[in-house]
Amino acid sequence: MWSTPSRQIIVPLIVACALFMENMDSTVLATSLPAIAGDIGENPLALKLAFTSYLVSLAVFIPVSGWVADRYGSRTIFAAAIVVFMGGSLLCAGSSTLAAFVLARFVQGIGGAMMVPVGRLVLLKTVPKSGLVQALNYLTIPALLGPIMGPPLGGFITQYFNWRGIFLINVPISILGFVLVLRYIPNIRESELPSLDVFGFALLGVGLSVLMLGLSALGGHLLPGAATAGCIVIGALALAVYGRHAGRIANPLLDLKLLQFATFRTGIVGGSLFRMGMGATPFLLPLMFQLGFGLDPFHSGLITCVTAAGAMFMKTLTVVILKRYGFRQVLTVNALLAAAGTGICGLFTATTPLAVVIVVLLLGGCLRSLQFTGLAAISFAEITKQTMSQASSMQSMTQRLAQSMGVALGAYALQISSDLQGHDSVVAADFWPAFLVVALIASVSLFFNLALAPDAGAEISGHARARKDAPPI
Repeated sequence: MWSTPSRQIIVPLIVACALFMENMDSTVLATSLPAIAGDIGENPLALKLAFTSYLVSLAVFIPVSGWVADRYGSRTIFAAAIVVFMGGSLLCAGSSTLAAFVLARFVQGIGGAMMVPVGRLVLLKTVPKSGLVQALNYLTIPALLGPIMGPPLGGFITQYFNWRGIFLINVPISILGFVLVLRYIPNIRESELPSLDVFGFALLGVGLSVLMLGLSALGGHLLPGAATAGCIVIGALALAVYGRHAGRIANPLLDLKLLQFATFRTGIVGGSLFRMGMGATPFLLPLMFQLGFGLDPFHSGLITCVTAAGAMFMKTLTVVILKRYGFRQVLTVNALLAAAGTGICGLFTATTPLAVVIVVLLLGGCLRSLQFTGLAAISFAEITKQTMSQASSMQSMTQRLAQSMGVALGAYALQISSDLQGHDSVVAADFWPAFLVVALIASVSLFFNLALAPDAGAEISGHARARKDAPPI
């Protein structure tokens, strides 16, 4: 068995590589959408299905990842997840139709859903507490670098090679990760586990997948109108049945009773509305730069990654801002500012100075990062250690689901805008209504933030203590 110092370095690096691959793959596709659409003979808006299928797959399988790892062993599941992710990547690279590409992205998402949460679980169970902070620092690097590197890398490969290469680069990384997992990751299992809520998992899986398939197919992509409406109805009914089911059993897959806590409800419901608005931006911006303004994929990716750079910068200020102003004030005001920043993106034209575009995207990235961090933190203000795992799974699931819905609604708004203006294909003038719609959706979240108590989450932010310790004026 390897030594503790080795464990503190090697395990976090292995998990960090998996996290980097999953994070980068979530963003690398955006700048390649027009090229992929042209190659497989589809409308670029139809490629929203590739975005949503990946995110829905993550949302469906993340809640069961921890249970499966505890049941069958962390090394077994981690290694299997890498193989599935690599297989999905190969299927994506070989796809020649929209249906095949969407299915391949769903398979890839299954691997990503099992890979990253299980990796974090391995880290928490193998690294001593004395080295946990240092180990977790390794995970922040890929989480921040992935969204920055993804758009320009995807654009570079698409522009100078072929879009299929953005998926083939996962193969050597996956093979290396697979070997390292088998060599260095212990196969930790739990002797006593509650039974898996199989029926609940089936309801959630069918409900989320079918509902999002219907929402993503709005506009006639992939499915006819009657089938699209049927998917939406069936998916909504399955989720409604899950709500009744979860309230009647002792160990539901996702415990909806946690929503009784005001802070958790704000983080989940209000946070989902905000993420729906923000989640459409990585889809709409590259399309606007390429289809509307005529930029190539590489330069489009270079511009859009500015948002992620702003998010990285804001990480250094979030704690200070929350301590100074508290969750309620920050989340309320910042939701409005971030929504306004998204709406302003719709005012860009081909003649807008590049410096203006960069400043708006940089500030937008800062505002979104502050809101995402604040929402994530306030969600756990009233959660106990006993329900932490459940709360974490629900938060991860709803984040991916909200992003997926944002892409679907943003694309549908863009298509309606184009149709109403009588355009045969998407042009620059079609984008401002779509950005306005997603900005309005994000702004609705501020009403949930206003409902918070003035001192909500004070123990986490330190805001009440900061006011108490402030010198008298």
